[in-house]
Amino acid sequence: MRSLLRRPVVSWALYDWANSAFATTVMAGFFPVFFKQYWTSGVEVSVSTFRLGLANGLASLLIALLAPLLGAIADRSGLRVRFLMLGIVLGAAGTSGLYLVAEGQWQLAVFTYVLASVGYWSAETFYDSLLIDVAAPGEYDMVSALGYSLGYVGGGLLFALNVFMTLRPEAFGLASASEAVRISFLMVAAWWLLFSIPVLVWVRERRPRNPLPILPAIVAGWRELRQTILHIRTLKPLVWFLGAYWLYIDGVNTIVKMAVDYGLSLGFPQESLIVALLITQFVAFPAALGFGWLGGRIGPIRGIFIALAVYAVVTVAAYWLDSEAEFYAMAVTIGLVQGGIQSLSRSYFGSLVPEGRQGEFFGFYNMMGKFAAIVGPVLVGVTALLTGSTRAGILSILVLFVVGGAMLWRAHSVQLAAAGSGQAAGSTP
Repeated sequence: MRSLLRRPVVSWALYDWANSAFATTVMAGFFPVFFKQYWTSGVEVSVSTFRLGLANGLASLLIALLAPLLGAIADRSGLRVRFLMLGIVLGAAGTSGLYLVAEGQWQLAVFTYVLASVGYWSAETFYDSLLIDVAAPGEYDMVSALGYSLGYVGGGLLFALNVFMTLRPEAFGLASASEAVRISFLMVAAWWLLFSIPVLVWVRERRPRNPLPILPAIVAGWRELRQTILHIRTLKPLVWFLGAYWLYIDGVNTIVKMAVDYGLSLGFPQESLIVALLITQFVAFPAALGFGWLGGRIGPIRGIFIALAVYAVVTVAAYWLDSEAEFYAMAVTIGLVQGGIQSLSRSYFGSLVPEGRQGEFFGFYNMMGKFAAIVGPVLVGVTALLTGSTRAGILSILVLFVVGGAMLWRAHSVQLAAAGSGQAAGSTP
């Protein structure tokens, strides 16, 4: 506990408190609502769902393509704190820019949102890499958990305030709920900047022995990425798992980003949907700890399958959803497994990584995580557009969980077979 109170550790963890406001209030909460009811008002719900899915898919694609370059800069240039600052400024600028987007300007809303998302995820890349600079190897789990916990609390607190502003705008001297949402975008940007100050001031990175300029660092990063891919191809359980993870975590991310849009399409009041999202935020924190205990008791692979089964049932149930009470129940259920599937996936992946290659392989794992949430939103949007039904669109996510689960079973079977035959995990197939 004493190690968690060191100033660099607290400063680093506070950044999770800072940037979670964007993930909660903007990405999962108000942007989907405002996009459908303000920036694409008067448009068929299937068309607005398609546009929202396209916006989320485009943002994820750009981030995924940038991830290897950002990783190269972080590893080779020794300028992670400075590039973290640039990502923060870009993200906060894009977020505050949403305040200026007028009604009906959905193209500008998409552009500004993508800009903010690129800033958010690029800063996240550098933030993650600074963990090794503020903590000793034996402290990684505790310090990382501190960041996650502060993120849930910080993002939830500001989101709760923003939700109250939209429900009672007159109490804050605001004319309408729409004005409250627009003001919330400015508040998120200010919150993000304010609580980022400690990590920028008090966290110091260990510089590489021979830091490279940016362009040589990018070239070196691409070379290392190619070598990692060639090595991963020789690890059959790991290949199957990465394919499974890419699919089912895409489904998880898609539900987070599209749930509010789906509720709006069914005619539920936006206030109820936002409150449901807030419930999910606070349920997820203790549930993630519970799944960590469960994984220790029955193994991470079984815990992941339990979470996938819950997600599959929720997706099917969502197709028949027709009341606000059912939407609240769905929100609580998702909150029970959302944090757990992420933490157990990381621990199971760790069991597949060859000894001594943790940093290299977890870097690739994080890059795969950025690629997730490209297929899902586009799949939902295209299905809704082709069928004219947002219910069919949300049901299409089931494919990601079913196929991802099958690939995960294959990964586990290959791992057991390799262990039974006495082969090393990293043997060439």
